[in-house]
Amino acid sequence: MKIRKFFRYVLLILAVGGLIMTGVRLFTLVRGPSEVRRMRREEIVQKEEGYLEYYFSLLSEDEKRGYRELLSGVRSRKEKFYLTISGDSQVDRVYHAVLKDHPEIFWIHNRKQVYKTVYAGGNYCQFSPEYSYNEEEAELIIDSMEQAYQDVLSLVPEGAGDYEKVQTVYTYIIDNTDYVSSEDDQSIAGVFWKKGAVCAGYAGAVQYLLERLGIPCIYVEGSSSESEEGHAWNLVLLDGEYYYVDATNGDQPDFLEGDAVLIAEHKTTIYDYLCPFPEEYEINYIPSSEFSVPECTAREKNFYVKNGACFDTYDREKIYELCRLRLDNGAAVVRFKFANQDAFQAAYEDLVEYDRMEEVARYYMDIYGLDQVSYHYGILENLKTMYFMF
Repeated sequence: MKIRKFFRYVLLILAVGGLIMTGVRLFTLVRGPSEVRRMRREEIVQKEEGYLEYYFSLLSEDEKRGYRELLSGVRSRKEKFYLTISGDSQVDRVYHAVLKDHPEIFWIHNRKQVYKTVYAGGNYCQFSPEYSYNEEEAELIIDSMEQAYQDVLSLVPEGAGDYEKVQTVYTYIIDNTDYVSSEDDQSIAGVFWKKGAVCAGYAGAVQYLLERLGIPCIYVEGSSSESEEGHAWNLVLLDGEYYYVDATNGDQPDFLEGDAVLIAEHKTTIYDYLCPFPEEYEINYIPSSEFSVPECTAREKNFYVKNGACFDTYDREKIYELCRLRLDNGAAVVRFKFANQDAFQAAYEDLVEYDRMEEVARYYMDIYGLDQVSYHYGILENLKTMYFMF
């Protein structure tokens, strides 16, 4: 009778913010169990209705099989389950692809430990995730997700196109979320349940709502040139072109400069990060090298371009004309953008440093019969935009 020796060693795979450090639990086995052999014979589902699954499309066939297995196990909240892949880089890549493609599985994506048991010679592993929420909490979060979707549906204008839907989601997330760090900040649970998250939660929430509205949306992780911390944002497909959408940066009420200390009286949505110019956005944000992402080149859906408020040169009278038009339509905030640094700098010197917005202020006073008015300004220099609030 032969006695087979078994060897094993144990290391922890720790998941933080969706990233895992590789380690294994190794067992010596000659053949995989019948369940694994059966899994290898199953057809790989290439497309799941309702999801873009962009990162799935970048995987090899073996990784795609592992993706479906991992997604199924997590959805069923299994304590452990087999994957027909075992390599450290393969499992990491598949795990990250699932998280990026499926923000709705919020219960696995919030600083919980993930274990992997590898069997020597078997080319398969056992995956053991830990879940962030119990079933009762998960049901509350799912209810809050559904309520958010119904809220957005009620806000989308009848007959709205894809751009209007994206704008509605962008505004909704900003209006209903505070940028805060917490135990729930890395997933959509923070946004929809606790009303607070960081960039990972914002980007996941945008993706979740837009996919339910039928708009292709990609979750992107990367780095910021202005911070050592990572950042997350979205790419959305509009009329065949990809655009950046960054609701986190759109939710920045402290952007105002000068004497603009009364922003609460002039609350306005910052649309600068709704389809920003690619070359301006890419100065500050670089996607992770783990996966390639589509290139953004289009500018037509930029908020300022669509609203006739983007200028190639500085002409004071054209700015005044735009401001008068906005004020005539009841606006208390006027904003505009410049397509190049020279035009922006000329406008800044004239309108801010020399305070040439007085004429627009007088026009505002005439409209409302006022004896005086105070106004504030805000500058987003990296995007070459200006805000004036009356």
